[in-house]
Amino acid sequence: MPVAPIEEIQVRGQDDRTGAIVSFPYDASLVERFRARFPRARWHDDSRTWFVPGTTAERRVGLWLQHELSEPMAFADERGRDAFAFDPIESQYLEANDDLIVRTPYSRIVIEELRAIPWAAWDAGERAWRVPYRSLEALRERWLTIEIAARRAEPGERKRRREELKRTPEFAAIKELATERRRKRLPLPSSALPPIGRPVMTAIGIVSVTGSDGEIADLATVATYPVSNTMGDYVWVFWRSPTLDELVRTWPARRASNEKEQARGWWLPTLAELRVARRKARSIERAAATRAARTV
Repeated sequence: MPVAPIEEIQVRGQDDRTGAIVSFPYDASLVERFRARFPRARWHDDSRTWFVPGTTAERRVGLWLQHELSEPMAFADERGRDAFAFDPIESQYLEANDDLIVRTPYSRIVIEELRAIPWAAWDAGERAWRVPYRSLEALRERWLTIEIAARRAEPGERKRRREELKRTPEFAAIKELATERRRKRLPLPSSALPPIGRPVMTAIGIVSVTGSDGEIADLATVATYPVSNTMGDYVWVFWRSPTLDELVRTWPARRASNEKEQARGWWLPTLAELRVARRKARSIERAAATRAARTV
């Protein structure tokens, strides 16, 4: 029975809808079985992918594919295990067991790199990422970036960089920025304020502006932000993090921001920027729900 090449099969979560995106090279028998197992799946011709709706779609599709491709995957795992034995990745962050276990300090870069590796999955019980041997080459391609990011995320290294930063002339400005961020306010031109309640992109990320009391921001503080100070008076505006629902309902900009919009201090987010924010908001809401369930 012919099957699609394992390295060309992808299953990933959808950012703005509840479900999973599935892609694999065309194989008539595999497509027929896929449609029989997931009758609600819809084909997107523009992206050449399938969309399977449902909150557990990613897990269900993954389990189905493991069953469908058990023999080819077992062979690919065995081949990857032999390759690792011949040329192992030597690192304090990697453990070879039934699969490859990656355990590092928290790093956003490490997470992004591991998410891009086929079949890699987070093991909440072990507090580590598990990468099957079939994905060894993909892991090897990204390992240098992962190793560097993990070392930079070590507590001792973070502390060393903070101490070095305190001795630089820019430290006072950075401290001022951090203070204003805790107060959830930022300076924007009074003549070109963003719409209230709509998620917009700023130098500190996507925010929803809640209003302003009209207080003028001094030029010295404005100069510490990556905005132009040639647009008249700047006032302090208050902001909050947008909810996942707000991010999902926000239409993306048709084009990337230009220099004028960035100098203004805010612009409409693109689809790529919205996807990152939606992923973060979804993670925050899930964590909040988990904490709430534990207190019940």
